[in-house]
Amino acid sequence: MVTAPAPVRQRIDRNVKPRVRWAFGHLLPRTVLQRAAGKGDLQGRLLEASRGGDPFPVFEEIRAHGPVYSGKYASVTTSLPVVREVLASNDFRAGFDASEVAGPLGRLFTWALDPTLLGPLEPPSLLVTEPPDHTRYRKLVTRVFSVRAVEKLRARTEIIAADLLDSLEGRDTVELVESYCTLLPVTVIAEVLGVPAGERERVLGFGAAAAPSLDLGLSWQRFRSVENALAEFSTWLGEHLERLRAEPGEDLLSQLVAAREDGVGLDERELKATAGLVLAAGFETTVNLLGNGVALLREHPDQLQLLIDDPSLWPNAVDEMLRIDPPVLLTGRSAVRDTVIAGQPIPRGRVFTTVLAAANRDPEVFTDPDRFDVTRANAKDHVAFSAGRHYCLGAALARMEGEVGLRALFDRYPELQTLPGARRRDTRILRGYDTLPVRLGPRARAAV
Repeated sequence: MVTAPAPVRQRIDRNVKPRVRWAFGHLLPRTVLQRAAGKGDLQGRLLEASRGGDPFPVFEEIRAHGPVYSGKYASVTTSLPVVREVLASNDFRAGFDASEVAGPLGRLFTWALDPTLLGPLEPPSLLVTEPPDHTRYRKLVTRVFSVRAVEKLRARTEIIAADLLDSLEGRDTVELVESYCTLLPVTVIAEVLGVPAGERERVLGFGAAAAPSLDLGLSWQRFRSVENALAEFSTWLGEHLERLRAEPGEDLLSQLVAAREDGVGLDERELKATAGLVLAAGFETTVNLLGNGVALLREHPDQLQLLIDDPSLWPNAVDEMLRIDPPVLLTGRSAVRDTVIAGQPIPRGRVFTTVLAAANRDPEVFTDPDRFDVTRANAKDHVAFSAGRHYCLGAALARMEGEVGLRALFDRYPELQTLPGARRRDTRILRGYDTLPVRLGPRARAAV
């Protein structure tokens, strides 16, 4: 067997392998689904309608086919009970197992993998790790990211929100995603990760560039930007972890570095994967929650007035926002063995798409499901944070940031109005605003 010279191998690693990864992970599924959509397949139409548009009419078409729709390339459900069943079932796994791709294509894909890239959709990320590794891993991480730990961050988050709003003083109109919705979660994430103040701008850049790694069908340019950001973040993170080991702080990452279960902690790759997941998933989803929440409240001023009159409704209001316009539209699983879901046989290897956003409007669970109601009694029954063993690690953090961030904004600017020019993100799985121009209006008078 002839081995290529080192310079040639380096060029292949730098130029050829990334193209193969992009083709398998984005170009091929995007092309296949676009063609399927053109032939009327609802799975394909769903992903195309989700791209910066309004996918909810397609969700209802899928719902009309019953609890499980059989598309050409995947089974799809919009039923909340079925979503929960699939996400909790041991008959399905998260992520993509390259070893199951047979023949030359499987060998090509395996050859192109880069084990140094630790994206949120690559093992050992909690999003795609399965038991028994997932059980050990999650047990350690959950202890650090508990509801109690997140509540300790609330006072600091309130200060961050107030400081960001102070920086907007004197401005009539602002682009809210850039000046507030983005800066609040990334500043909180920097605190969670123990990032020194002087390096937070750099971490913001990592987060903004890496967040699309959670999406499907990226362009080549966007894909390369994501991989470069993940590689740079991994290098920076290795140095940062060494600092935390030498001088641990009170941040959650320092606690995770020290966490042990039966004397065993997370190794370097697992620590990096967790930090990368917090950065990419925690950043993008909370930005979307804040932007979607602002838009919903301005579209429904009667609901905003209820919150002004009774601030105790804010936690429930955030769950209602997550229910009716979630930051993540869907998630997928693949069957690891032949099984049956809602009476329908699902063969081993079949992809199963659970449409979280549609399940959140399941008329069998939610009365008048398309109505935004901050007083809804069962608003918390949504699956915006997924379900089962892969339930979102940062759910408590996202809820707290959403509540603090939105309440602080409307407490200060109760007459805030959205302006023409709002634009949704050009993404298929993530749903949020790319731009959201607003007029702040007069500042609320301080209570006497």
